[in-house]
Amino acid sequence: MPTITYREALNHALREEMARDERVLVFGEDVVAYGGAYGVTSGLVNDFGEKRVMDTPIAEGGISGAAVGAAMGGLRPVAELMTINFALLASDAIINHAAKVLHMFGGQMSVPVVFRMTGGGGAQLASTHSQSLEVLFAHVPGLKVVTPATPADAKGLLKSAIRDNDPVLFIEHALLYRVRGEVPEGEVLIPLGKAEVKREGKDVTLVAYSRMALVALEAADRLSQEGIEAEVVDLKTLRPLDMETVLTSVRKTNRAVTVEEAWRTYGIGAEVASRIQEEAFDYLDAPIGRVAGVEVPLPYAKNLEQAAIPDAGRVVEAVKQLFVRTGV
Repeated sequence: MPTITYREALNHALREEMARDERVLVFGEDVVAYGGAYGVTSGLVNDFGEKRVMDTPIAEGGISGAAVGAAMGGLRPVAELMTINFALLASDAIINHAAKVLHMFGGQMSVPVVFRMTGGGGAQLASTHSQSLEVLFAHVPGLKVVTPATPADAKGLLKSAIRDNDPVLFIEHALLYRVRGEVPEGEVLIPLGKAEVKREGKDVTLVAYSRMALVALEAADRLSQEGIEAEVVDLKTLRPLDMETVLTSVRKTNRAVTVEEAWRTYGIGAEVASRIQEEAFDYLDAPIGRVAGVEVPLPYAKNLEQAAIPDAGRVVEAVKQLFVRTGV
């Protein structure tokens, strides 16, 4: 399999789906000549023309509204909102319309739209451009929220998202675009709503998503050197949430730690921990650990920003605390 970047994998997915289905179109800020804020749409206009790859004004409310209308009209738009921070400006169209049309029209009309956006911090873009707001949208019934961690998952999940008949928020972490990985050539479809065990283990389950899945894998490698074998579950999709894969792992390892970059309070980790407690309590040998971002607006200063975002060291320490607390 060829090794390509996360950015290239997304570009391949868009290119393949646009070639396969003429209803797929791409629009957003600077997606034409500039190729989007992170170069994902580079070269698409050359192959598909300016009627299917379009620049828009800097107006996220307009972008999202147009995308919802186009989807209701029979197209399959992929709208780039540049960052999830700007999705707040688009939230009326996303939450009040895209998420509810199927329900309000009694199933007679769907909204097959993909909102692509960048999330997460670590690039010194300061508080208003470095947020992890995926939980806001994952809270909303009617939306699907996807957070791929690897190039292969990025390609396979984006292709599936474009073909899905429901509105999908596709969130790409800012620090993943240069990450390289093997990606199968040809048709690669990964189902939405299915988690994956990225690393087998027997002593503790690490539940993560997006870039934190890679951080969890690094932590698992460190723990292995100390005799603790961690199993890593990458959620990949936050809504729908595949808890069965998580629960199966926890029933095997008897311990769990959730890992997320977003703030801890009311987060994805809180939901996962609650579900584990409700559905696998009898299997737990220790309280569920939680690792999350420090609850402050993300600082601009590099040292402070790094201190606010979870790293492998914090995950390792959280796992060790589980064994200390139970006297193992």
